[in-house]
Amino acid sequence: QVQLVESGGGLVQAGGSLRLSCAASGSIFSISTMGWYRQAPEKQRELVASITSVGSTNYADSVKGRFTVSRDNAKNTVYLQMNSLKPEDTAVYYCNANIIRAAWARSNDYWGQGTQVTVSS
Repeated sequence: QVQLVESGGGLVQAGGSLRLSCAASGSIFSISTMGWYRQAPEKQRELVASITSVGSTNYADSVKGRFTVSRDNAKNTVYLQMNSLKPEDTAVYYCNANIIRAAWARSNDYWGQGTQVTVSS
């Protein structure tokens, strides 16, 4: 089994900062891309930021310059540093990881349970 456990969400005022963490555990051979998605009420889930195993990053236009994604490969952990938060960043944030469980296996996407981020104006 593979688990992704997120932490770090909460309530913050506009302009503030939060740091999300997501640790993958279980039967893991390797992890390629890790990332963060978010889903606001009545909206579709959208990509916020992703990072490959060698550190290449990708960001949604709406968060460029404010959010930074990073990872610690030794700990199978991905982080999302969120600065200059805005009310429109309010959403449930989900961690995602593309994981290979054995050398002979195909990769699969795994998701965390989600963590609420609320930004008050």
